[in-house]
Amino acid sequence: MSGFGRNSDWLRNIETIGNEEVTIAGEHFRAAHRFLDEDEAVAVVKNYEHANRCMIPIVRSVLTRLLGWAYSGSDDDRRRLVRELPLLAFRPRS
Repeated sequence: MSGFGRNSDWLRNIETIGNEEVTIAGEHFRAAHRFLDEDEAVAVVKNYEHANRCMIPIVRSVLTRLLGWAYSGSDDDRRRLVRELPLLAFRPRS
């Protein structure tokens, strides 16, 4: 998720240069990216919230600050969230 929206420097760099590298749990790889469409992004946010129920108050507080409006975790709020803060998927580049 791009916490500062489409104008964040890291996101603009990825779009412009497209030579991203990812490290996850010690695994490092050159990556390709794609933006999740709205339905995919909503599903990711919803699944994250369901899998991390104890973190919901913290996540909602942080998202409320980033977004500038009260994020409640409703379906409508999730749609609005992913329109403002895009989600990306990364995969190893072949």
